[in-house]
Amino acid sequence: MSYRVVHKFGGSCLRDSADLDRIAEVIQGDHQSIVIVSALWGTTDRLYRAAKEPRYASRLVHDLSAQHLRFAPGLDKSTNAHLFSLVLHSIKDSLRELAQRPEDKAALNRLLASGERLSALVVAHRLQQKGIDAYPLGAEDIGITLDGNYSATHVDLQASSTKLNRDTLKGTPVITGWFGEGHNGELAVLSRGGSDHSATAIAHLVKADEVILWKDVDGIFSINPRWGVRSKTIPYLGYQEAIELSLMDTPILHPSTIEPLIEFGIPLHVKHLYHEDNSGFTTIGPQKQNLFLKGIGCLPNVMSLGFSHNHVDAHQRHLVELLGKLAKEGINWWGLESRMGDSRLIVSQHDMHRAKEVFTKSNISPDIHQHLGLISLIGCDEKMFETIDTLLEDANFELTWLNKTSHSARVALDGEELPLALELLNRIMVRQVESSQPMIEQS
Repeated sequence: MSYRVVHKFGGSCLRDSADLDRIAEVIQGDHQSIVIVSALWGTTDRLYRAAKEPRYASRLVHDLSAQHLRFAPGLDKSTNAHLFSLVLHSIKDSLRELAQRPEDKAALNRLLASGERLSALVVAHRLQQKGIDAYPLGAEDIGITLDGNYSATHVDLQASSTKLNRDTLKGTPVITGWFGEGHNGELAVLSRGGSDHSATAIAHLVKADEVILWKDVDGIFSINPRWGVRSKTIPYLGYQEAIELSLMDTPILHPSTIEPLIEFGIPLHVKHLYHEDNSGFTTIGPQKQNLFLKGIGCLPNVMSLGFSHNHVDAHQRHLVELLGKLAKEGINWWGLESRMGDSRLIVSQHDMHRAKEVFTKSNISPDIHQHLGLISLIGCDEKMFETIDTLLEDANFELTWLNKTSHSARVALDGEELPLALELLNRIMVRQVESSQPMIEQS
């Protein structure tokens, strides 16, 4: 039985022609590979800009042709030359259609998809030159279907499974990420970064043995580097832990990336393309026993709305009704503290005015606290939460504990205290690693 690996290469791994040689080194091996690609670095932005600025579009086809031929010399004279020409002509046609009908979503998606199509041609060409049986495929051509029309949030796994043309997946297919066929038969695209989800969805459909997301970073850091805290990569995350971290200010993973892997227990590795020793990467898989605080997710600029219920016996019903009204308005809430008669809800600062309107229409005058920060503690059990709570309170942080699960807990605090809290929590994680003992045993 063959060992099938799905490799995903994003735009950050497609910056220059040397990257293609490294990709070929990665793919060469005994196992059967499926390759998912994003557009070359910066290409999608150029396509978006051309769609909005006709004067910029005039030289786009020439420039894109020259750029991709620099990556893959000889592509225009290869067995896939006709496909290369077709994509370039499609760009011209799409731009012409958009000039006449700027709101044409079908034409826009055809234009945007050309970035991935060109990338698949370039990568397949270089792999062929390295003696690998590679060939380009469009996601929609193998039956990948998305859950919307023109735009979508997920690959429709059920529809895609029915349509999937497995006969095309021989050798080393190089498949376009990010888009597929919408329910209306036209191209649909995922949100930016959705190629990772494309990769894991295809892994689900073929029941792959593992998925590797190749990046320009060493896995997933325990704290987002943007906070200025020098943290380490997380060796292992359970699926639910990874989903929580992806929702809480971690740009490495698209929030929907993990979901297709869970049913079959497919492991996902996040690796740096150029770190050949394979050290420092992150693996995501089935949940393991939590012994350490693994990571910190952080959302700045949130607010809390505290309120009391007039009738304690109707507390739950009123709360459910209110949450339903917020959902109807497209307002997501990030945390909830609720005791009999009193509740506190956390929403994003930019949703403040709409949230207040929902409360006003429900005859509720909330107690509002703005400029808060929300922290998610990933990978702790109840005892560890208690220990962390004590440490933070001893440091004079005013905390509001919210949602707690078996793998994470969310806590709100003053936004100005976020940097200090993150530093303290990072020191806790460092001590855990240095001692190689569960934090709770130290306390």
